[in-house]
Amino acid sequence: MQHILTPKAKIIPPFCWWQGCFNDEELNYLQNIARNASEQAQIGGIQSVNEEIRRSSISWVAKNQENYWVFEKLAEVVSNINRDHYGFDLLGFNEKLQLTNYSSENQGTYNWHQDFNANASRKLSLVLQLSEPSDYEGGNLQVLTNSDPMTVEKKRGLITLFPSWTLHQVTPVTRGSRQTLVTWICGAPFK
Repeated sequence: MQHILTPKAKIIPPFCWWQGCFNDEELNYLQNIARNASEQAQIGGIQSVNEEIRRSSISWVAKNQENYWVFEKLAEVVSNINRDHYGFDLLGFNEKLQLTNYSSENQGTYNWHQDFNANASRKLSLVLQLSEPSDYEGGNLQVLTNSDPMTVEKKRGLITLFPSWTLHQVTPVTRGSRQTLVTWICGAPFK
C-alpha cells in the first residue's frame, strides 16, 4: 500500500490520501453497486431532496457477512492515517457505506457542504474513487482549506480522508458518470 500525505498544515493536515487498498476485482464489485444506485440522494441533516444542491443516486452497504471485508480494509487505512496524522478519538463506522453515482444526464453534483454531524459524531470523512478518470469529465472532488479550493487527483482506487468539518464539493459531471464510496468515521464528541 502506498500512503501519501498532502503538505502539512500547522496542526491538522487538511486531507490525506491512500492508494492500493483495493484490487480491480474489489473496485469493480463496489462500482457496480454504485452504478446501479436508485435512491435519490438527500441533503444531510434535513433529510430532503434538493436538486439545486445535490444531484446523484445512492445505494447503501451494510456491515454484514457479505461486505465485512470492505469495512475491514477501510478500517485499516483509517487507523493508520489517524494514528500518524490526526490522533482523533475514534469509535468506528456508525453508519452504512454510501455508494454514489453522479451522472452527466442530470449533471450530477453536490455543492459545498460539510459532513460534520453533532448527532452522529462524525469526525473523519472518507471518499474512495471507483471510476477511471477517463470514464467522465467534471465531477471533481474539491476541498476548501483556504481561499482557493484544492482539487483531489482523479485516480481509481484513491482513498481521500479529511476532517468532517471540512468544506468540500463535487463539481457537475459533464460527460459519463462518476462512482464513489463515501463513509464517515465517528467518535466521541470533540472536547
